[in-house]
Amino acid sequence: MLIGYARVSTLDQNLDLQRDALRKAGCEKIFEEKKSGKAGTKRPEFEAALAYLRPEDVLVVWKLDRLGRSLVEMMRTIDKLRNDGVKFQSLTEQFDSETAHGRFALQMHGAMAEYFLDLNRERTMEGLKAALARGRKGGRPSKLSEADVEAGKAMLAAGTIPVAQIAKRLGLSRSGFYNYFPRARGKAEPKE
Repeated sequence: MLIGYARVSTLDQNLDLQRDALRKAGCEKIFEEKKSGKAGTKRPEFEAALAYLRPEDVLVVWKLDRLGRSLVEMMRTIDKLRNDGVKFQSLTEQFDSETAHGRFALQMHGAMAEYFLDLNRERTMEGLKAALARGRKGGRPSKLSEADVEAGKAMLAAGTIPVAQIAKRLGLSRSGFYNYFPRARGKAEPKE
């Protein structure tokens, strides 16, 4: 029996492309989830798919990286499948774990994917360092202008306006307010 596994990394991504490809390939059951594939991340639907598989079944994914982000993790999964008598197929790369050539190609592709992921991380870190050296900081732009921060400080110093109202006037949540004014946290705590 062909068992499909589809995964996207974020909640706003769509599973339709993978789902359609798995159905077209003949998968009778498809496990789906919206979870990061980062090594070590818990993926309950993936675990359920592995538990569902029986000898002679075939685990089918749209693309090899749906198994995980690290080569070690992918190869462990594929080896476990093979030891359990389960076959593996990747539709995009057309890998077949039953042949020596297929296993070699899987290892090479996994190593290349991990290599490019590491390169991308390195480039990102270098870009962030270069931007920081130019005085630019990563992340979202500040929600409050310097004038807003000064107004918030003045309202806090007056002590007549509750923190919740100051936060609302500045257009912040209470936790966002404390990011800008961490010293206000102690003042806002209810006294016993």
